[in-house]
Amino acid sequence: MAPRLTLGPCRAGVPVRVFPQCGVAAPVPSSVHGFATMHCILTGLGSYGDVLPMAGLAATLSRRGHRVQLVANPYFEEVAAHAGAELLPLGTIDDYRALIRHPDLWDPLRGFRLVFGYTAECLPELYRTLAAQSVPGETVHAAHGLDLASRCLQETRGNPLATVHYAPISLCSVNDPPAFFNMPAMHRAPKWLRRGSLWLADRVMIDRVVGPTLNGLRRELGLPPVKRIFTQWALSPQRVIALFPEWFAPPPGDWPPQTRLTGFPLYDGAEDAVLPTDAAEFLDAGAPPIVFAPGSANVQASSFFAAAAEACRRLGRRGMLVTKYHDQLPPTLPDGVRAFGFVPFSRLLSRAAAVVHHGGIGTSGQTLAAGVPQVITPLAYDQLDNGRRIERLGVGRVVLGKRVNATRLVEALQPLLADPAVRGKCSEIASRCDGAAARDAACNLLEELGQQSGSEAEATSTAARGSAAVSLPR
Repeated sequence: MAPRLTLGPCRAGVPVRVFPQCGVAAPVPSSVHGFATMHCILTGLGSYGDVLPMAGLAATLSRRGHRVQLVANPYFEEVAAHAGAELLPLGTIDDYRALIRHPDLWDPLRGFRLVFGYTAECLPELYRTLAAQSVPGETVHAAHGLDLASRCLQETRGNPLATVHYAPISLCSVNDPPAFFNMPAMHRAPKWLRRGSLWLADRVMIDRVVGPTLNGLRRELGLPPVKRIFTQWALSPQRVIALFPEWFAPPPGDWPPQTRLTGFPLYDGAEDAVLPTDAAEFLDAGAPPIVFAPGSANVQASSFFAAAAEACRRLGRRGMLVTKYHDQLPPTLPDGVRAFGFVPFSRLLSRAAAVVHHGGIGTSGQTLAAGVPQVITPLAYDQLDNGRRIERLGVGRVVLGKRVNATRLVEALQPLLADPAVRGKCSEIASRCDGAAARDAACNLLEELGQQSGSEAEATSTAARGSAAVSLPR
C-alpha cells in the first residue's frame, strides 16, 4: 500500500508533506496561486469533445506548478503533451477507431447503450490505472462523467474527487427536464412522470449495462453494490464542477448542492494554436464562409456534407467542411466550398458567417464565444438538449440530424443570416464568454478541494504533532 501523505505545518508555517511510514517531513512547494502543489489525475473518456476540456484544466494546473496526469485513449497523446500533462493511456488507438466507426454510435438509443457498454468494458483497467498512480492524501481526482472508477477509488482510498460535467443534461434535473430524442417535451409533464423517466433511464438502461461490471468490481474491493448509478451514486459528494455558465443553464433548484458552475472552458488543444495556412488563405480570399462541422468523431457524415455543399450552392455562400475523414465528402464540391482537416475553432469560428454543427457542448460553446449564429443538427447524447438551449437564447435553430437535407439547412440559415437582431444577440452572448476565466475557476475549485483534504488530514493528526515541528507516529 502506498504511504499515507498528509499536509501539516512546520515551524515557519510552511506546509510539509508527512510520510509517517518512512519518517520524513518535506516542505511542500507552493503553486503560483498560493496553494500547495498537488498531484492531479484527470480523466477524459471519449472523443476530442471529452478530452479537450480536461486537457484545458490540465494545462492550467500544470502552469500553476502542479503535477498533472491525464487519462485518455493514446489517440490523444499529443493533446496531453500540449497541455503539459503525462498521458495515462486507457485502451488502444484501434479501440478508439473501432468505436467511432461503430454503426450504432450516432443512434439516440443504441448509441447510449454502446457508450455505456464501452464504459463498463474499460472500468477494471481504469480502476487499476488510477489505483496504481493515486497517492492517498496527495492526489486530487477530476473525473469525467463516465469515469466510475474514480468514484470507487474515493470510497476505498479517500482521495478528494470532483466529478466534472460538461453539459446540463448530465445533472439529471426533474425541475428542468432535458430534451431527449424521440420523447415529448417534459416541461409540461407532471413531476411524477419526469421522475419516472429518469428512473426508467437509470434502472432499465444504464444500470443493466454498467451495473454488473461496476458491482463486480465493487465486490472485489469489499464495497456494497449500488444502483441508480448515474442519477444517485456517480456524482462526487465533495464537489461537482459544471463546465458551462449559469446563463446557458440556470440552476433549477434540484442539482446537487455541491455543484459549482464555471463557464465554458473553450480549449481546443493549444493556447498558441494558429490557423493552418490553407484555412487562413481561404478565409482571406473572400466573404466569411459557413462552417460545417459534424463532430470530431463522426465518420458517418456523408449525407451531412452532401447537404452542406448543396446548401452553400443554393445560398450563394462560401463554405468550409471541417473533418479529418475526407472519405465521407462529396466527390466534387461547388465553387467556393472547400474541405479542411483539423482547424482550431477558437481561431476559426469568429471569422465565419454561421456554423452548422452536431450540437456537442464543446462546439456549441466555441460558437457562442465566437459571436456567430448556429444551426444545430443533433444526432444523440446531449446534442438535442444543447440545441434547444441555444434556440432559447435566440442565436440558433435546430434541424434534427436524421432529417438534415439542403432544403432544411437553407430554411434554417436564411433567417439567421439575414436578421441583424440575431447578430446583435450573438455579439452580446460572446461578450459573456471567457474560457481562461472558466478554466481558472474550475482549477481553483480543484485546488480548494486539495486544500480541504490537507486540512482534514491535518486536523486528524494534530494530537500527534507539536506546534513547532512534525511528530511522526511510531
